[in-house]
Amino acid sequence: MSERLRIGFIPLVDAAALIVAVDKGFCAQEDLDVELVREISWANVRDKFNIGLFDAAHLLAPMAVASSLGIGHIRVPVISGFGLGVNGNAITVSPDLHAAIAANVDGDIADPVVSARALARVVAERKSLGLEPLTFGMTFPFSSHNYDLRFWMGAGGVDPDEDVRLVVLPPPYMVESLANKHLDGFCVGAPWNSVAIDLGIGHILHFTCELFQRAAEKMLAVRASWAEGHPDTLLRLIRAHDRAAQFIEYEGNRDEVCAILTAPGRIEVTPELIRRTLDGRLKVSPDGTYRETGRYLLVGREAAARPDPVQGAWNYAQMVRWGQAPLSAELLAAAKAVFRPDLYDAAVGGTPILPIAPADGIGECTGTTFDPDDIAGYLSALEIRR
Repeated sequence: MSERLRIGFIPLVDAAALIVAVDKGFCAQEDLDVELVREISWANVRDKFNIGLFDAAHLLAPMAVASSLGIGHIRVPVISGFGLGVNGNAITVSPDLHAAIAANVDGDIADPVVSARALARVVAERKSLGLEPLTFGMTFPFSSHNYDLRFWMGAGGVDPDEDVRLVVLPPPYMVESLANKHLDGFCVGAPWNSVAIDLGIGHILHFTCELFQRAAEKMLAVRASWAEGHPDTLLRLIRAHDRAAQFIEYEGNRDEVCAILTAPGRIEVTPELIRRTLDGRLKVSPDGTYRETGRYLLVGREAAARPDPVQGAWNYAQMVRWGQAPLSAELLAAAKAVFRPDLYDAAVGGTPILPIAPADGIGECTGTTFDPDDIAGYLSALEIRR
């Protein structure tokens, strides 16, 4: 009899491996009967996952780290042997804010540092006129989206805690909030940036792979206690999802993958929106301008599915930078331990294929080198470069 599991997910394209693993039968081939449960918010996923209503979850990488450190909520140690997505976010702004930034750029607006400095000029001008601070949406305090926005703003000298407002919204609600002018911009994963562009209410300012060459965003997470009690099940779960990731990345399967992901109960947008994301060719402006990159949303290529402890250290460094966590060797070690490449290697077998670049595992647009063993030095270097 197949082993039955429940996995919670959010309707985002980086849930693709979860959906394809179930709907294409890769989980069944591993004798796993998986029920995918669609949720509206990351808080819902986290809470149901923490108390055991879900056996595994589509989880924000920083959320998994925070849970393991006991920061912002109860402490529930989490591990992951499979990464669901690298580099899948984007920063989208309203037409008015895009025009204001464009009017204040000194250089190429496609350069995140240049656009961040232009944002600082917009913020200063608004302050001088007594206008309300700009408001940006992100999906959770412990999320890549939060750290993406903060990193971008900080690169231009904007203090995200003093100069603007950052608010938490579930991913599907970002577009409506931008349309209603409750937000001036947001950072979210696909397909919601593209939805805003197609509605003519936003411009994609930056793919977050333009901020960092490599940033882990989502993971297939399990509680450490569950993993200890189900070691063979975990390896089979990883193996099924690795097969799904490879299926997704093969270009000849794209039409079928788009059909699977847009089925009822899954992501429920048009196949064309999914296709743009998977192809890395996205419409960035209502006027039909497209931008293309081979680094947007890595699912199975470039070792994206193999967890990297460097990413755990980087996420912890952001928590320290923005006052969410104290700096300690113990917490750093715990953050790294969330990412388990050994489990991925045990499940998949063979010699691991590792990414060639970036050299430090992150590749920040500011040129700062990240050392996962020297968080204090890294944070000092960031301040110097501001």
